[in-house]
Amino acid sequence: MSNSSLNLSPHYGFIAVLVASILWGTTGTVASYAPNLSPLAIGAIAMGGGGLLQALLAHRNILGHLPQIRSYSPLLLVGMISVAIYPLAFYSSMRMAGITIGTVVSIGSAPLFTALLEKFFDKKALSLKWFISFIFGVAGVLLLSIGESHSQSSSQSITTDQKTLGIILGLIAALTYSLYSWAAKKMIDRGVDSRASMGLIFGFGALILLPTLFFTGSNLFDEPVNLYVVGYMMLIPMFLGYLLFGYALQTISASTATTLTLFEPLVAAFFAVLLVGERLAMIGWIGMVFIFVCLAVLSKKDKSN
Repeated sequence: MSNSSLNLSPHYGFIAVLVASILWGTTGTVASYAPNLSPLAIGAIAMGGGGLLQALLAHRNILGHLPQIRSYSPLLLVGMISVAIYPLAFYSSMRMAGITIGTVVSIGSAPLFTALLEKFFDKKALSLKWFISFIFGVAGVLLLSIGESHSQSSSQSITTDQKTLGIILGLIAALTYSLYSWAAKKMIDRGVDSRASMGLIFGFGALILLPTLFFTGSNLFDEPVNLYVVGYMMLIPMFLGYLLFGYALQTISASTATTLTLFEPLVAAFFAVLLVGERLAMIGWIGMVFIFVCLAVLSKKDKSN
């Protein structure tokens, strides 16, 4: 099957990732409405359920690519294992380090991991404009993190050990996020339909994730709000968000896509302040401006391609 990305504009991919980032940016705030539900359970059912929905939606596309599965099975294996690890690390990071810091570390360091994967495995050179956008983005998320952490101590009792472990888990989430994004992009570039690529990676990942609910989701049905939270997370950010992300990978590189998702921490901070009651110091608002500069630079780069 030929890759249809040749007929698609990178501008649509750019917009698709930004919309997906807005959806993903709501996850930390929504998860906070189910404080008694384990973040491991939230991650497993949200990513796992969303993954199964993607596989079901793309089942015909997947069947068409099964005869060639051996040719891309290493990429599929990397992708599915990364999908299984990512949500467990990500939601645990947010619970232990705070919504904004967990999101910032997980998403903020992912572009660098992805760029390194492309550089060492795909021999892609890092452009100056990508580097500039990355510097602004990382500076922005760091300032955002500092601004949030200054005020967090007055509203949440997070110990230094908890925050450190949360940051480590965030880095693990960033690496696995980069790995499955890179693997999906490589499969798409090899001619695998984008929906089949995402459906295979997330569908197999779901088979690993969902059984963990037997150990982490014992209180899933204790409160109706738990079902509302995981239902929203599964259908909107995970299913719809990753459909948009898979579409975007047809037209833009994995490093560009993950850099664009630096918009997610900004959205997460906005909702955390507006709905959860977290406070953001002035330096955090400056960080938001830096993130917008990052997106503006990256947008200019994509338009010039």
